[in-house]
Amino acid sequence: MAEMTEEEANYWDEYYTKNPPKIDPTKKGTGFFTQRKTLGRTITVDTLSADYLTTKAIATHKTPAEIIGELVRKELKAAV
Repeated sequence: MAEMTEEEANYWDEYYTKNPPKIDPTKKGTGFFTQRKTLGRTITVDTLSADYLTTKAIATHKTPAEIIGELVRKELKAAV
């Protein structure tokens, strides 16, 4: 990705200083980061589990959360 020139940076700095983005306070919790925070409950796992999840995530091009979800669904399906 190309970096901005000093001239471009100055242009965008001035543009957004004069035209700040409009924010609607009635839309609380609808932004990207708020939604990700809501989805991302933190859990702690042991080293073996963390290593397994990381290795599996790299090999399958999935996130650790997706792998955990698949494992949980598999366990729930087996329990029925």
